[in-house]
Amino acid sequence: MTRVFPRNSNALPPVGLSCDGMYLADRNGRRYLDGSGGAAVSCLGHGDRDVIDAIKKQLDSMAYAHNSFLTSEPAEELADLLADNGPEGLERVYFVSGGSEAIEAALKLARQYYLEIDQPQRSKIIARRQSYHGNTLGALAVGGNAWRRAQFDPLLIDVSHIAPCFAYRGRTDDESDEAYGLRVANELEDEIKRLGPETVMCFVAEPVVGATLGAVPAVEGYFRRVREICDRYGVVLILDEVMCGMGRTGSLFACEQDGVSPDICTIAKGLGAGYQPIGAMMCSKAIYDAIETGSGFFQHGHTYLSHPTACAAGVAVLKKLNGGLVEGVAAKGDYLQQQLKSRFGQHPHIGDIRGRGLFVGLEFVHDRDTKACLDPGLKFNARLKAAAFANGLICYPMGGTIDGRQGDHVLLAPPFIAENAHLDELVDKLGLAINHVLQDVGLQ
Repeated sequence: MTRVFPRNSNALPPVGLSCDGMYLADRNGRRYLDGSGGAAVSCLGHGDRDVIDAIKKQLDSMAYAHNSFLTSEPAEELADLLADNGPEGLERVYFVSGGSEAIEAALKLARQYYLEIDQPQRSKIIARRQSYHGNTLGALAVGGNAWRRAQFDPLLIDVSHIAPCFAYRGRTDDESDEAYGLRVANELEDEIKRLGPETVMCFVAEPVVGATLGAVPAVEGYFRRVREICDRYGVVLILDEVMCGMGRTGSLFACEQDGVSPDICTIAKGLGAGYQPIGAMMCSKAIYDAIETGSGFFQHGHTYLSHPTACAAGVAVLKKLNGGLVEGVAAKGDYLQQQLKSRFGQHPHIGDIRGRGLFVGLEFVHDRDTKACLDPGLKFNARLKAAAFANGLICYPMGGTIDGRQGDHVLLAPPFIAENAHLDELVDKLGLAINHVLQDVGLQ
């Protein structure tokens, strides 16, 4: 019996008891390879003594103080580390408890920024279809995950959604990657003009789309064109790196590889690596200065802003990431993709293997040549999650890849401490799970 309100009342999880490096274990003694870092969170793996010791030390010093009364040494140090190592121009850091909070703070800051500079007419938001930005109502409205939005749609603010940069599904056969990227980026300009440039507040996007599309990076040049458009029309560019940031793609911030800096950036997940709940919103000097020289007060806040213990964990995590771990992510990601392509590259029901660094997705299809989706009624992604877990693998399958209903993929985001043997084990266990499900639904 449990009185915990579970995510799924029809599939209660076992009780976890211990962890070690790449593995978690339940009360029955079963071990699970963490092939997705939970939800792309556990970048350092489980049981990292340096992070645990930093948390314990901070608890002995000052566990909590409300940031309207006191700041803390860990918060100040973590802000310096992020600003010194973050995208160019992002100089101020606002600490929250997770990704959805970071997005909410970003949206409210963008709105207040325009009030401070006397452009109150700017309130409209543009984002992308098949994106995911969080589960609170503001973040859910901005996101384009149709399945998550559906039942709450009457509660959501109005947001415009344009096409994602999803080359596997969107690029035509006669189109180069560059031409495709420019075409879909220019949808942003078209939408700004349609809404009225003087009314648009911000554009929100994930540099590498995570949960909803399954590790889809933009093609070369797409985000540079987006940056140009935002600059031309005075629109705030918000990049959501909650899932793809903190080294996951092979650089500390994913947007580094796209050659752009946003006006506001959100991070979470890997910032605390699962040891403490923490996220952050980073903003440009221009945006912060508008607040400081205007009202002087950001009209927003939560109880656990800049939580000292969470920030102490963040400092320890970031030092480890900057201590060489991130530099190894690209090579490990290349190895993982090589193994996946060797095993599944010609698989009749796997249409695409994609990603960046240790952020990799596989998209499942009924037919490789036509890219036809599997029948949603098969519930392939749910079956795959269960089969993988039964086989000792934690991974992150999702459905609705194409439009919220059709399409299946699995997201892989193992901890950065993974060795080749762990990645081989991941591929082997995933292969067994895929075969099991295909046989179960009569496709193999």
